[in-house]
Order: sequence, then C-alpha cells, then structure tokens
Amino acid sequence: MILKSDVLVIGGGPAGAWAAITAAAAGASVALADKGYCGSSGAAAASGSGIIYTKPDPETRSQAIQSRYTLGGGLSDPELSMRVLEQTHDNMHQLVEWGYPCPVGDGQLPYLKSLQGPEYMRLMRKRVKKAGVRILDHSPALELLVDEEGVGGAAGVRLQEGDDWRVEAGAVVIATGGCAFLSNALGSNVLTGDGYLLGAEAGADMSGMEFSNAYYICPTFSSVTKGAFYRYATFYRGDGTPIEGADAMRGKSIIARTLLQEPVYCRLDRAPEHLKPLLRYSQSIFFLPFERMGIDPFTELFPITLRFEGTVRGTGGLDILNERCETRVPGLYAAGDAATRELFCGAATGGGSHNSAWAMSSGVFAGKAAASYGMGLGQRKHLRVLRGANSARTDRAMSVDKQGVNQRWRDHVNAVQQQVAPYELNLFRSGDKLKRSLDILHRTWRQVSAEDEFSMQMRQAEAMSATARWMYASALLRTESRGMHRREDYPATDARYQHRIVSGGLDRIWAKPLKDGGKVDD
Repeated sequence: MILKSDVLVIGGGPAGAWAAITAAAAGASVALADKGYCGSSGAAAASGSGIIYTKPDPETRSQAIQSRYTLGGGLSDPELSMRVLEQTHDNMHQLVEWGYPCPVGDGQLPYLKSLQGPEYMRLMRKRVKKAGVRILDHSPALELLVDEEGVGGAAGVRLQEGDDWRVEAGAVVIATGGCAFLSNALGSNVLTGDGYLLGAEAGADMSGMEFSNAYYICPTFSSVTKGAFYRYATFYRGDGTPIEGADAMRGKSIIARTLLQEPVYCRLDRAPEHLKPLLRYSQSIFFLPFERMGIDPFTELFPITLRFEGTVRGTGGLDILNERCETRVPGLYAAGDAATRELFCGAATGGGSHNSAWAMSSGVFAGKAAASYGMGLGQRKHLRVLRGANSARTDRAMSVDKQGVNQRWRDHVNAVQQQVAPYELNLFRSGDKLKRSLDILHRTWRQVSAEDEFSMQMRQAEAMSATARWMYASALLRTESRGMHRREDYPATDARYQHRIVSGGLDRIWAKPLKDGGKVDD
C-alpha cells in the first residue's frame, strides 16, 4: 500500500494524536501510523495521570517553572517551559469543549489537573478521525524514507493484513513514545525506542539519555506503576520494622538497596481518612490489582518492587532544536516521550504530570511546524526519489513476525535487559560498571544488527540495544550526580556540568557536551 500526504505522524498516543489533529487543522493532508491501535495502545491509554495545569497567572507559572528548574538541576529552559504551560492550559480547555468528561471541582468548575487515559484517548481517536486523518492501525514503521533534502516519509508493515505500507510525505513527526525495555510496566511494552532508531538512521541526535534510568514502585503482583499514592506509604522489612529513610519521592535508592538484600513491604498507612474515597475515584486502576488479590493497601502489608521504565519516565529522547520540535534533519520532528524532555523537565523525571503536559503541547508544536514544512514543499514533495534510511537493509524484504516467540529475538532482548534493568548497574552507576555494560551492549548491537530478518521484533531489539548504548555513553561523560543520574564514583553535583549532553551514532556511538546556546563541544 502506498499513500501520499503532507504530513506523516508515527505513533498514535497523546503526542501523535495532537500532532495529527493540529496538522490537519492547518490544512495539511495527514496520515498516522500506529504500532498498535490508535487510542488504546501505549502507557497513556492504559491508566490515568495527573497533569501540570496552571491558570494564566504569571506569578503562578513562574513559580512552577522555577521549581522544576531547581529540581531538574538547572537544565530546563524557562522560556520553552512557559510555552508548554500556556499550550497545556489551552489544550485542557479544548478537551472540555470536545466533550471530555472532566470531574467537577470546587465552585462547580471542571477539574483540569488529571486525565483518565481510556476516556482521554478514546476521545482523541474520534477527533483524529473527524479531522480527516488516514489512520493505519497495527502498522509499525520499520524505516524512514530519505533523500538528499531530508526525510520524506516512512515504510513499514501492516501486521493484520500481512503486507507492507509506504507513506511519502513532506514532513514526518515521530511520536512513538520512549523505551521501557519490555519491562512489563502497564501499557509500556509497545514502547521499545523504535522512534529513536528511526531518527538516528536518518541522522538525528539524542539528548538527555543519561537521565533515562527511571524506576517506579509497584506491587510484585502487578504491572501498575502509578507512583503518586506511595507518598502516603511506609516501607517495611520482612520482620515488620520500618525502613529508615525509605520514601517514594526522595528515598527510592534506599528501597532499591534494601531490595538487593531482602523483600520490601509497603502499606499506605499515612493516607488521611477523608482522602481515601477520592484516591480510589481518581486512580481506580491503582486499586484494581489489590481488589483482585483481596488486599486493603491502607491497612495490610503487600510486597513491592521497583519496575524499570527507562525513558518513558526519564527525560531522554530525540534532540529538538527549538519549540517547533525540529530535529537537525530537515522535515523530521519529534514529540512526546520520543523527544527529549530536558527543556521542560531538566534532569529529573517528568513523572506523569509533566510528561502528560509535554506530550500534548509538543504534539501541537510539532504538528503545526510539520504542516507548514510539508505544505511548503508543494507538489515537488511527491516527485522525490526516496530510499530507506536503513541502507544496510535495503536488499532485505520487510516481514511480518512469524507466529510464536522468535528465540533469537528473545536472546537479544534478554542480553539488553540484563545490562539496563538491575539496580546495581543502572541506578547505582559507576564508570567501571558503565564501561563493562557498554562493551556487552556493543556486542549485542553487532549481533542483532546482523540479523537477516527485517521485522518488528528484530527492530525492537535493535532499538533497545541502541537506546541502552546512548544512555550509558552519555552517563559515562557526565562525571557527576545530577537529577536522576547518580554516579557512585562522582556523588556530588558539579557546576561545570550544568549543560546538556547529546549523543548519537549507530555502529559507532558518541556523546558530546552541548554548551553555549546549543554548540556541541568536540
């Protein structure tokens, strides 16, 4: 199947949906390709999330920006952050106009500081369709299409039809989400870093990849990593004694160190009585696993673990040059978790609220810019001689994955997971450990990139191994501790490192400091 459009959006989560709707509203013809089913796949659709919504009061917004600037180690951009807060405010009111069922808050006004994922994304799919966007569900992109002018579309497979697709477009927005390394966090197993790999093959860079070691608390019997309610928790050893210093917000490393030695238990025994009904209402998905197990989390102990979520809750992603969400490759834009969130979140996790705000606002920014670029090319965008950006694969046909588990794919995935998931390697970092893991990951990359099969599964393994290498190369270069990046051999924050780090490459990866208004230091 071959389509032509002004804009192609890859990814159908919040960022992709907002990008598609915005581009179509600007007059562009738009196609959207989703690895899953647009509106139901991905982390956002699986559960609810808070969102950083601020009223249009300069002082309130300045305080919110300054607070995040401090928490994020001084790496966020106040000017861009203000634009995100402004756009998020407008988007939330747009959702209400479209019919999103907001609960009523004080004074009978809609409560605009949280979103229920299923309702949110069901509405966004309807709006995408109403905008006239051509949706390709269950259609993962396997490579971008490029020429000497930049990016001109993408190609992939249709999993249900069992054939290929190709969209030739003037501009492409990558909104494929982050990379959780198949850790089984709720809704995240479609998030394997595919967009990073696509962008890198076309010449895009990464940024903030050292801030990609997010771990979130969840019960051992659950995949739900909603972390906000653990602020009301006390953490215990197996003998029932509280773990001193353990805290969901700032004492997570203590929990991790304890888990290396023994099981850890939890109870939400600090939740005020009057809040309990509200907590159940606001995040019902959080309580569902407890109800299935017959556990009252407010009164009974339950075992917990820390589940790895990589860049989904981290801040790393494709480097963007400005608030238009442009990458350095002409015609290529990035939004949501596929893009770096450093400019908004700095070195600290965006969690749910900041990442949700970034997804919708960056989707609007990227969609508007992509529409302008794609339509500006006129008819010549469909006269380009395009080739696959993955030149090493051009002689190998795309294929739909064979039914059943591909053992080679599983071996590659396991090899990556063994280097990124353990706390002792990725949460408690040191130069020696990072170098050893990088050596193993380089070997894994060579093995998986040499595979003959050019399918979604093998591309996932490639993307995960590439993502892990950018993470650790950046972490090696940042010889300090800042935000979520903690080095045991450099435990202090160093003022000389108050700058971003960009990375890239595939067979030969690199990482460099980004200083002086965007200049890369060699």
